[in-house]
Amino acid sequence: MVHRPVRAPTHVVIKGFETDFRSFLDDLLVPQIAKLVSGRPEGAVPAAAAQAGVDEARRRLALPERPGSLGEFERVKRLARSVVALCDHCDTLAGIRVCRACHSEIKDYDEALPSDSASSSGGSLSAGYVHAKCANKVRRA
Repeated sequence: MVHRPVRAPTHVVIKGFETDFRSFLDDLLVPQIAKLVSGRPEGAVPAAAAQAGVDEARRRLALPERPGSLGEFERVKRLARSVVALCDHCDTLAGIRVCRACHSEIKDYDEALPSDSASSSGGSLSAGYVHAKCANKVRRA
């Protein structure tokens, strides 16, 4: 197998992703989480976790541009992680379970198994579920 050097995407591509991620966060996810959190008891763990995710997304949205394509790539990648994390929080608050292997909804009648994986924000473990039929499938990057 021949390994080719990995190059960062062009500045135009990175800015396109940034525009999309900003819109998704500002226009969809943050307002949706606000709706889902309202009316929940104060101190409810899922709501507090979602609010922490919103706070982190806002912090990332406020970060200034970084020099060079690689710096910008890293900054925009953090926005992407916030998108993924807030999607997970929306699912949790809405009571939707999503298979970590095939990314489809786990219905009440589906057999599911608990599954831990690295969180989208990096470093920590995040609990979730997989369909029993997906548990032994090998995922390719």
